Amino acid sequence: MSQIHGLAAHAAGAELLRFHYEPGELAPHEVEIAITHCGICHSDLHLIANDWGVSQYPFIPGHEVIGMVAALGADVKGFTLDQRVGLGWQSNSCGTCEWCIQGKENLCAQMEATCIHRHGGYAERVRANARFVVPIPEALESPSAAPLLCGGITVYSPLREHGVNPSSRVGVIGIGGLGHMAIQFAKAFGAEVTAFSTSPTKEKEAHALGAHHFVNMRETRALVGVAGQFDLILSTVNADQDWSIFLQALRPTGTLVFVGVMPNPVALGPVFPLISQQKSVAGSPIGSPARIREMLDVAARHGIKAQVEAFPMAKANEAIEKVKKNKVRYRAVLAN
Repeated sequence: MSQIHGLAAHAAGAELLRFHYEPGELAPHEVEIAITHCGICHSDLHLIANDWGVSQYPFIPGHEVIGMVAALGADVKGFTLDQRVGLGWQSNSCGTCEWCIQGKENLCAQMEATCIHRHGGYAERVRANARFVVPIPEALESPSAAPLLCGGITVYSPLREHGVNPSSRVGVIGIGGLGHMAIQFAKAFGAEVTAFSTSPTKEKEAHALGAHHFVNMRETRALVGVAGQFDLILSTVNADQDWSIFLQALRPTGTLVFVGVMPNPVALGPVFPLISQQKSVAGSPIGSPARIREMLDVAARHGIKAQVEAFPMAKANEAIEKVKKNKVRYRAVLAN
């Protein structure tokens, strides 16, 4: 089997360097994808820096993959050579636990991430269990579809899990890599959408994305003014906030959902409001392959896409630096 070439981190926080590895024989259940595009997710940055203590070097980052089917394992059905497909954060699961049987493979204790302890998508090719490879609808362009495979499903899944519908009032905290997609999906579900941001200059853009209202989080009066208004508030940010204010902004039975990872433990304030009004606090990871397929279909039918800045794969280090400095609006995508 020929070598696979890519760009790898060889030490924590190091620049990516050219690297190749021997993939071995294609397993009967695997699909090999010839990569055309791969998004840069903040999770890649954490893995390169070993912020989570799980990285093993050298490794090739990347888990928002779009490409063409290059080879099929002997047992794979439902795909054809040269078919356009995608691969997200997850590349395998046990297939037999209670979560896998329920179609919630993303909760499998033995789940395998696409670029943890294996090589990911900043490369020519990548392999994965066929169950986690998804067809890309014709209506979606590859560069703007790539970030949907991790960032998109990260915000889509909790909207579905918590029953967002045309009667819902949804708040989205942060208009960035995740938030700009969350606003679009919430609007597609028919919800009344409010965007929360510390950047007043993003108000016009928030409305263009589909938000009905905009709240400047630096204005205390504006935050107090939305008390008791929301069925669901989705936090996409990774900066500490006064979360008690957002709990106050929930209606009875409302839920505050975290999809952005905070640098410090979250302080929520008094418990009594949670009890008296049956409010909830939740977290949400990616989504199952079935949910990803559904999300892509919704995106295709409603014209939802990530706003991206494209870079040649060879300039991955340059793109990573721009992402670190928040100079990309809103997602960086590498192109082979």
